[in-house]
Amino acid sequence: MSFIDGITNAGALPALEATIRFAGARQRLIASDIANIDTPDYRTRDVDPRGFQAALGEAIDRRRAGGSVGPLGAQSTREIRFGRDGGLELEPRSDRGNVLFHDRNNRDLERLMQDLAENMGMYRVASDLLKNRMDHIQGAIRETR
Repeated sequence: MSFIDGITNAGALPALEATIRFAGARQRLIASDIANIDTPDYRTRDVDPRGFQAALGEAIDRRRAGGSVGPLGAQSTREIRFGRDGGLELEPRSDRGNVLFHDRNNRDLERLMQDLAENMGMYRVASDLLKNRMDHIQGAIRETR
């Protein structure tokens, strides 16, 4: 493992990166649902953030048990596929259980707005923490306080 790999795969950085990637991918799903709110026969799609959180938590626990350095190695779930390069792909559920309207669309604007706000909060917290960590690393490299 190179010095740079040791820095970028240490501590919370891989977990924060995975959280930002998840939130970004989920944001695209939610935006698609909002854009299709009046499209006949459109069914909203989403992934359960609790599934991501559980997979991430298990990966962090395994990593801590192994010395807490290196890639996370999160296990894929039914809805989330983790790549070896740190990327992830979402495989959303098609039916969220909402009531079907006369145009066979299962929209729920209030739920979509709630999901949007929660997802934005997850992204903001993870990106703020990642920026803070990167600022510390840059300060250490520059030897500033």
